[in-house]
Amino acid sequence: MTYSIIMHRIVFIFLFSSSIFADPVPDFIEALNSAPFATSTPANDPDGWLMAHVDAETTGLVPGYHEMIDVGIVMTDLEGNELDRLFLRIMPNHPDRAQPGAVAVNGFSVGRWNELGFNTPLQAVRKIVDFHHRVARNKHVLFVGYNAWFDISFLDHLFRDQGSSWRALYHYFVLDLPSMAWSLGIKDLAGQEMAAKLGIEPETTNPLEHTGITGAESNVSAYRALLRIKYEKSGTSQ
Repeated sequence: MTYSIIMHRIVFIFLFSSSIFADPVPDFIEALNSAPFATSTPANDPDGWLMAHVDAETTGLVPGYHEMIDVGIVMTDLEGNELDRLFLRIMPNHPDRAQPGAVAVNGFSVGRWNELGFNTPLQAVRKIVDFHHRVARNKHVLFVGYNAWFDISFLDHLFRDQGSSWRALYHYFVLDLPSMAWSLGIKDLAGQEMAAKLGIEPETTNPLEHTGITGAESNVSAYRALLRIKYEKSGTSQ
């Protein structure tokens, strides 16, 4: 047997073995195939874009260990005009991981969620997807949050646990409200102080009333205020 034949057989065996033992591609990675491809930008096609102002309440601060217990979404156009909204309570798979600090903010308990009604994580993902397609239709959507990495990280884990991906709904650029405010010289980070600087009503701190939808509403108010400041500084009107 010649050297070249031996080497070809070794390569074939290596490739065959690699294909057998290769890790399977997770469903949430396969879901990226349905992610929309943007052929325009909000600058050159403002009517073709929307904004999803999202706020999530959770059982703690660590995405992937702690979980979402509710989510609020307010869909607007680029000027902050509301088109529709969605609010969902979600029963986490591991309620025992809830941190006292988180519960003090959002009032979560298994008993209270049983009383108020809730969605399973799978039901929540399906309802978010249905809401998105019903409201956005064929438009591109930007995810907007207050400390946006936090909300998008929890949404990412919610979706991937169900074999889905949030990227099938939202553009991969994620917008952060405190970053927008920072660019205008407002360097407050906490919501209460930010609201005072923007001249808007702060979000409630009552844990029995503080939810994802009150957070999303507050985010929209902050976005509108930032637009107002921008227009005032530039001497233009909306």
